[in-house]
Amino acid sequence: MAIVNDVKKAVALVRKAVRARNAHREVRQALRERGPLERGAFEIAVYFADSDVNMYQMRQWYRPLQELARTWPVLVIARNASGAKALLDDGALPVAFAPEIKHIEKLLRRQPLRIVLYVNQNTRNFQMFRYGRRWHVFINHGESDKMYMTTNQYKAYDYALVAGQAARDRLTRTLWNYDLDARTIEIGRPQADHYTGSVPYTPDERTVVLYAPTWEGDRPAAHYGSVRTHGEALVSALLADPRYRVIYRPHPRSGVVDPAFGEANRRIIRAIREANQADPAAHHVYDDKPELGWQLSAADVAIVDISAMVYDRLAAGKPLLVTRPADERASVDEGGYLGACEWLRAEDAADVIAQIERVRSDPEVTQRLQHWVRHYFGDTTPGAPTARFHAAIERLMGEWNAWHARSGDEVVDEDEDDDESE
Repeated sequence: MAIVNDVKKAVALVRKAVRARNAHREVRQALRERGPLERGAFEIAVYFADSDVNMYQMRQWYRPLQELARTWPVLVIARNASGAKALLDDGALPVAFAPEIKHIEKLLRRQPLRIVLYVNQNTRNFQMFRYGRRWHVFINHGESDKMYMTTNQYKAYDYALVAGQAARDRLTRTLWNYDLDARTIEIGRPQADHYTGSVPYTPDERTVVLYAPTWEGDRPAAHYGSVRTHGEALVSALLADPRYRVIYRPHPRSGVVDPAFGEANRRIIRAIREANQADPAAHHVYDDKPELGWQLSAADVAIVDISAMVYDRLAAGKPLLVTRPADERASVDEGGYLGACEWLRAEDAADVIAQIERVRSDPEVTQRLQHWVRHYFGDTTPGAPTARFHAAIERLMGEWNAWHARSGDEVVDEDEDDDESE
């Protein structure tokens, strides 16, 4: 068995290497066809060092960044070939491919970057931090109460753009010697101003339930995924009742660590397909598309795991249930919304319909939900988060100008090589 596993791992590594080489070649070709970026065109960049597997972290920022680019053009710096290929294929924002440090330095000679935004905590972020005279700003890829949201890595950034008071409280409880007032700026959830996509069914009298679980996690403290423990039971109950329509949106990494988790995910997908074959009017949805927005606004109730999806849904201000992790080792911060949310435990998953009707009809549950919406996101009036995001960028630009004037630095362009494919 050990030999078989070793062979499988070796084959997987070879395939990964071939895929990376092919992606690198395709990216170089695409950049040659596009031609070099205009020199001096970008003062804001988003740094993305991940592969295409984590593109969901970038994609949720496309619309807010495109809006921002109307005032300040935005460039994405891609370090990984498959991530760069996905960014180029999406075509949402201009892309610079910088797989090595020399490419970063060449880029910085061409573009007068003042602000570099980061959507995750990839260890290669540290390679970019070495370049001063610009603000390094953590914008994250979602609001949540996961332990990821209180990592000491926050201190590595000049600033962090956070959603609201809940984020400030969380960081205050956790980080030592961190000047919260000076280094965090509240912006709410700009993505909520840009819900995208069209509903893939004709709305009717059915109650729409969004089930959006996270992946299994790579360590016991992060075992938040509910597909194996809750998912099959709750989806089966909903598919069996003609009053309900299911939108199933699993995490793209489902099954990456635990094959059994992936198998449960596939069983749910198969059950949805079979339910639609038996009743075409049901229009249950297996949603694996990159865009996120219509699902949050269309669902009457959402069932989510401890993840950013809790807070994406919370920003919509509509009923939700949060799955309680079955693994007692999972880290659950109940100092915020998770201390007052409506839990769905594994043993209650088969009786999910009763839980759904409770959160829809109980006025105390509704009142409690609205309190936490304000606590996490502040003013959620359409357009308000976008205005705060733009105001934060404008403030950082002003501070950059002030520091630049003090230092007397000048931009020096020494590079004459226009080949951006390397």
